[in-house]
Amino acid sequence: MDRRHAVIVALVLAACVPLTAQRAQPIPRLADGRPDLQGTWVNFDDTPFEAPGGAAPAAPAANAGVNPPAHWTEHDSPKGERRRSMVVDPPNGRVPVLPWAEARRDFDLANIGNSWVHETPWVRCITRGFPAGMFPAGYNNAYQIVQIPGSVVITAEMIHESRIIPTDGRPKLGTGVAFWNGDPRGRWEGDTLVVETTNFNDKGSIATSAATGRMRGIPQSGAMHVVERFTMAGANRIDYQVTITDTKVYSRPWTVAMPLNRDNSYQMFEYSCHEGNISMVNELNGGRAAEKK
Repeated sequence: MDRRHAVIVALVLAACVPLTAQRAQPIPRLADGRPDLQGTWVNFDDTPFEAPGGAAPAAPAANAGVNPPAHWTEHDSPKGERRRSMVVDPPNGRVPVLPWAEARRDFDLANIGNSWVHETPWVRCITRGFPAGMFPAGYNNAYQIVQIPGSVVITAEMIHESRIIPTDGRPKLGTGVAFWNGDPRGRWEGDTLVVETTNFNDKGSIATSAATGRMRGIPQSGAMHVVERFTMAGANRIDYQVTITDTKVYSRPWTVAMPLNRDNSYQMFEYSCHEGNISMVNELNGGRAAEKK
């Protein structure tokens, strides 16, 4: 084969390689050799949270004209490929929720007009929760990651929360201290950042967005134990995986997996929200109006 033919064959072979492989870039690294996770990442994704099956939870009656405008969902950010479900374990793609927890969710959804305690902490503008805050919603699905010596900081666009995750080996807090979003500790296992979180209070919800389907409003207990894994799959993607164990709420641990895609052009803005927001006032006023009717 002469040189001209060799060049032609090489070009043909290159054209047969998938575009994603042609664009694949090595994992960026910091001076210490650790993967450089820093940047702005998005998780826009049309994949159902759970695989189809089972009964839908009770829900309050829909009201016309109260949803966000359609243009809130318009964007040019990269989107994760559609899969059967975000829940990858158990194999059936369904979260093994205990009956009492589903009954508690149904009761809360049916009584959100009676007291603010029945609403999720997101609607109350307290927190989306974690890992709830990592699950995609309809908008504001952006996260900024910053790495500094001894810590990784993840700032979520929704409710502009920042998680400061120590990676310096410091001991965890005692069991007598509990938080809405738990007490995280990070460590590196090869090129994977592993974040283990305990010390949750029992006031939050494992999922707070309607995009999580029947899981929205399922309660969490102080026994919850969460393990997240952030693994770079090239320069522009992080494979995110989280396993939730809560023996008081689920019959076994369960796992969610999804991609985080780099979007350097995305601009994060403040999500102005506080506990005195008018959505809570309107929900409670609606409850009083229903009583009068």
